[in-house]
Amino acid sequence: MRSPIHILKFSALLAICETMEQALDLEAALDGVLCMLSEKLSMQRATVTLYDPEIQQLAINASYGLTLEEKRRGVYRLDEGVTGKIFRSSEPFYVPDISNNPLFLDKTGARKLQRRMTSFIGVPIVLHGDPIGVLNVDRVFDDHISIEEDIDFLKIVATLIGQFLSLNKKVMEREAVFKRENASLRYQISQQNKGLFIVGKSPAMMEVQRQMERVSPTRATVLLLGESGVGKTLIARIIHDLSDRKGHPFVKINCASIPENLLEAEFFGYEKGAFTGAASSRQGRFEEADCGTIFMDEIGELPLNLQAKLLRVLQEKEFERLGSNKTRTVDIRIIAATNKDLAKLVEQNEFRLDLYYRLNIFPIVIPALCERREDVTGLLNHFLRKAANNYGRTVSLTAGALDALIQYDWPGNVREMENLIERLVIMSDSDYISFEFIAPFLGSLAVASETGVVEVADVSQKLETNESLPPQHTSLQKLEQHEIIQALRSNDWIQYKAAATLGLTPRQMGYRVKRYHLEEVIAVGRARLRNK
Repeated sequence: MRSPIHILKFSALLAICETMEQALDLEAALDGVLCMLSEKLSMQRATVTLYDPEIQQLAINASYGLTLEEKRRGVYRLDEGVTGKIFRSSEPFYVPDISNNPLFLDKTGARKLQRRMTSFIGVPIVLHGDPIGVLNVDRVFDDHISIEEDIDFLKIVATLIGQFLSLNKKVMEREAVFKRENASLRYQISQQNKGLFIVGKSPAMMEVQRQMERVSPTRATVLLLGESGVGKTLIARIIHDLSDRKGHPFVKINCASIPENLLEAEFFGYEKGAFTGAASSRQGRFEEADCGTIFMDEIGELPLNLQAKLLRVLQEKEFERLGSNKTRTVDIRIIAATNKDLAKLVEQNEFRLDLYYRLNIFPIVIPALCERREDVTGLLNHFLRKAANNYGRTVSLTAGALDALIQYDWPGNVREMENLIERLVIMSDSDYISFEFIAPFLGSLAVASETGVVEVADVSQKLETNESLPPQHTSLQKLEQHEIIQALRSNDWIQYKAAATLGLTPRQMGYRVKRYHLEEVIAVGRARLRNK
């Protein structure tokens, strides 16, 4: 007949197996295992300590009977204490009275109150013949319980933990692959037939298409050059889809939209504790793009201190996360884009010459919409059909409206056209969009010169009379300019407050102030506030 302790151990094993079967979360499953050990076998404390190859130390991953602070202190060198000894030797270790063993460090400080009452058992967690961690338990010393039986039992538990860790790793890796494949598939489905209208039929866009088809099958870095709104993001996506990386991630990052102090963490990722608020480790965009393509928009806005690190990724395909000394390697293709003259930035010492050479291997210049008017009619019809379908409308352009839109210069390019057509469809009460209806949207903006730069004298006059700037605009860029001035004025010309009003970061606001040459406008506004 089995003894009560054998029955308890058998019951504990069943409960542990059920816990592992039901939990996909690693830490929750391990905590559940340790909780079962305590409930079934009256063990006071228990820990699962795993080897972290990045820091080359052992650290407590799950515990029972320890506070969060005690758990945090449980980090051991491989040559340190009982835990390190068990890991190095891959052999169990038993301490009848932990108060009399010099190897016993009690780094967590959890045993100070009851050291004389406690014995300790530790067994290695082994996978495929190699140690990967240690299972430690504390229990009240009891002469009536065979220590050999306890050790054998804990060996079984450690084996189950090792198998669970291996399975969990495989599940996480497979899940990551599924997520990448799912994201890629969803994007491909949503983008069906989109390439046709972007490429266009004009000679300029046919040349772009020819260059795309030539470079797509290669591993070459591509640099897309063109004004804002010409479709650089979509062309980058088409190059990715035409390459042998199409089944792998396509990761986009806008170098101008992320605060400078967060760019490095965004690019390269970080380890837990690398900085305040880093509660857990996180992959960077380069790791997310492994085996795929990373599209770096607004590359001309990249700070100089990060340009050297990007150059290393381009040349060596390696980097380190923030807070880690471990070098990681990735297999990625980089497509960069900018609306700036990088050669001029190099002359001004704002962009590294060596990085420029590495990015400029295969440049593709995407023409502005005003340079390919042959494509305008087809694009207008496409965007009109798209917007009408999205809003359940049947809408068409009159001949006069179509002619006016064809003659318009479209300074915001394809993006401006798509947004304007969508707005016209939303606001029109008729099934026919006439010239008279669109005229206010294409009228002149009184505070803008022909170059699109705000005239300071005109703005100053408006400020004196406390008038709002006129809502008419020749482009969405000018509408944005108008909204920025209004937000600044409403917030006493304080940029970070205006940024919050518009839902922008201070960096994004600074970029727009510079883009629209609003520095003098802000100075005039602040001066008038002081003189009131």
